[in-house]
Amino acid sequence: EVQLVESGGGLVQAGGPLRLSCAVSGVTLDDYNMCWFRQAPGKEREGVSCMASDGSRYYLPSVKGRFTIASDKAKNTVHLYMTNLKPEDTAMYYCAAGSNSFFAAVRGVIDYWGQGTQVTVSS
Repeated sequence: EVQLVESGGGLVQAGGPLRLSCAVSGVTLDDYNMCWFRQAPGKEREGVSCMASDGSRYYLPSVKGRFTIASDKAKNTVHLYMTNLKPEDTAMYYCAAGSNSFFAAVRGVIDYWGQGTQVTVSS
């Protein structure tokens, strides 16, 4: 059984940092494109960041320079390091794994989703 379990969400003041983690079981990170998506109330889901095993990285333009995606292969875990958080970053954040192309994963073609972790940034 494949499981993606997110952790690390919470309430943070604007300008602060937060680290999200996604513990993956049942699949190997090297076999999938790993992504973080987010969805705020009343808004469409958007891809925040993705990484491929070949080193390819994608960042949503509004988070580029503030967020970093990284993996810990020994722990089969993916992290999203978020700095200089803004109130508009408030959303439910989801970890996702996609086996199609990297481009497809960025566009939301995903095989497995986590249950989500809430990030709330206060002004």
